[in-house]
Amino acid sequence: MSSKNTIAVILIALGIVVLAYSGITFKTPGKPIDFLGVHIETTHSHFIPPVAGALALVGGIVLLLVNPKRD
Repeated sequence: MSSKNTIAVILIALGIVVLAYSGITFKTPGKPIDFLGVHIETTHSHFIPPVAGALALVGGIVLLLVNPKRD
């Protein structure tokens, strides 16, 4: 399996997962805050919209269907 096909399959799988869940939300650790002796951990919330999943799905399908020109 070529690298093009591997990337296409990964894009298709990720696109299907994002569309199935109507978008994906995940959190990453933020900068901790120390204020008056109190330590507060923060997080940043990120959202991957369904449109990105649809684009990944279409991109993966296009990668599988397009044949490179052979000279």
